[in-house]
Amino acid sequence: MREGFVAIGGGADVDPSPPRATKSAFWSSGHTPTLIAAFLYFDLAFMVWVLLGPLAPEIAKDIGLSPAQKGLMVATPTLAGALLRLLVGLLADRIGPKRTGFIGQLIVITGLLTAWWLGVHSFAATLALGGVLGFAGASFAVALPLASRWYPPEHQGKAMGIAGMGNSGTVLAALFAPMLAKAFGWNAVLGLVCIPLAVVLVVYVVMAKDAPNQPAPKPLAAYLEPLKTADAWWLMLFYGVTFGGFSGLASSLTIYFTDQFALSTVAAGYCTAACVFAGSLVRPLGGALADRVGGVAALTAVYIVAAVALFGVSTSPASLGVALTLFVIAMLALGTGNGAVFQLVPQRFGKEIGILTGLVGMAGGVGGFYLASSLGLARQITGSFGPGFLIFAILAVAAVTALTLVKGRWRARWDAASQGVRI
Repeated sequence: MREGFVAIGGGADVDPSPPRATKSAFWSSGHTPTLIAAFLYFDLAFMVWVLLGPLAPEIAKDIGLSPAQKGLMVATPTLAGALLRLLVGLLADRIGPKRTGFIGQLIVITGLLTAWWLGVHSFAATLALGGVLGFAGASFAVALPLASRWYPPEHQGKAMGIAGMGNSGTVLAALFAPMLAKAFGWNAVLGLVCIPLAVVLVVYVVMAKDAPNQPAPKPLAAYLEPLKTADAWWLMLFYGVTFGGFSGLASSLTIYFTDQFALSTVAAGYCTAACVFAGSLVRPLGGALADRVGGVAALTAVYIVAAVALFGVSTSPASLGVALTLFVIAMLALGTGNGAVFQLVPQRFGKEIGILTGLVGMAGGVGGFYLASSLGLARQITGSFGPGFLIFAILAVAAVTALTLVKGRWRARWDAASQGVRI
């Protein structure tokens, strides 16, 4: 398969040949440079999407934020990303994911540079910055269809898992943002992160290619057709719990560790990075596991483990070691679940993968917004983060109950099941 530079403007240089035979080995069945570019793009986008979380203790101290305001500040990029994923997913289907991703990343870089230059001096300004960072969260609706359209059904879980492992960008934010803030001030961090963003954007432009099976543009109303099916809503619910838990915790754990255990922001960043790294590392493993045993079986185990771990955290353990262990277990489960959900999506909605990525990703963002904001509210109202964790544990129980109800119908009716693909 010919590989070469593709102009941002579209498909003039796209190789018209189809992906290789669906039974070939994973690495030869798709387009590896695009997969790598999608991962790098997603990784750096995720890094800045959750940037306000690691910086939150310093920002709150500097401009005087209450616990509820801190929770809303770190949750705003998550909500903005959720809403924008629908728009970005639609745009990716109409003009191609590569060009869509380029536009979105330019918006993020421009917003960060503006915030660095002018400064962020009020709660309202943090919310405005969070809205701009939502475009980084919307990168989800670019990276996954960009990579997955090159791969056959039996490798969808692995391809989307590798691209989706860009969740690990949250580790970079947790590790380095507090240290840079301590050395240069938190506002300087907003400008410094634009350097790696720009470098990766150049790599993305050179390496990424839109797949030759890019669907033809459809009327705008047609992009919402999947919402008429119950399966789309179920997948949105399931991802709202797995990715909602992952992103909500990634945004909030620095605040939790500093408030609950009086850690420094740097030490809290290390603890957060350990948790987030665990969840990011297993995402491709979750996709591969779902390819092997089926997404339904993988998700069932995920929800049970996550519910138990989050319930344990809701009891407000006095030991940092116990709390950290429970969070790592929860993030391992939720990260596995993220990969498993997106093994299922293309099996049911292969022709609408772009918009379904946006819809399902939007639901994940809404779940993350709920968790991050509710933790701040719980802390302010009750003096404890526990109620926020408890409600999310209950949501995980509700998800596994719903999955048990629908799995029989999915296995009986989905085309992928009839072709021997495990769901």
